[in-house]
Amino acid sequence: MVQNQQIEKRPRGRPQIRCDDDTRNLIVEAADTQFHDNGYAAASIATIAQEAGVSTKTLYRLFPTKADLFASVVSERISRFLLALDPPMLAAADLRDGLERMLMAYGMLTLSEDTVTIMRLVIAESDRFPEIATSFYERAILRTNALMEDWLRLQVDRGLIALDDPHLACGMLRGMMAMEPQRAAILRQEPPPKIETIAARAKMCADLFLKGCAL
Repeated sequence: MVQNQQIEKRPRGRPQIRCDDDTRNLIVEAADTQFHDNGYAAASIATIAQEAGVSTKTLYRLFPTKADLFASVVSERISRFLLALDPPMLAAADLRDGLERMLMAYGMLTLSEDTVTIMRLVIAESDRFPEIATSFYERAILRTNALMEDWLRLQVDRGLIALDDPHLACGMLRGMMAMEPQRAAILRQEPPPKIETIAARAKMCADLFLKGCAL
């Protein structure tokens, strides 16, 4: 007796292959969730790979270590800040408008729930994993400071403000904008401020700063 065998039909054409950039984005998104939910030490590479829909082999090919993953999560957040800030538009803006735009974007970045959570993670786990403190400092703090400092130097070169030390002034400006509400949020004494509060703070900080250095 001849048995009829059911033949499984395969779809025509080549299977769809995801590019490495798209795969990286999916992995970073999954890693971001893991770090936020579980911290750094307890974040599971296997779970990150599963959530991203990739094998652990693929994940390790693109991100050889967990530290590389964390650094990429931080870089992705700063990249969104740079897009929101729009440096070419900022450079073309007048003094007051540019300063408020810059402070607003910085406030939205540093006072967000996501950033507050990441900072709690870094503070809690950097003794055991100093590499995460280095990543956060180099990829978040130094990059945002450099962009804001460059803008201040541009205004000095234009003759619009007078600053003996733009680097020092930039640190003071960033502290005035974010330190107090960010510290309260990190310590869970206050919730991260809403967008209207951030906007009002940016305006007040711009007022105080310009009264001190505008020509």
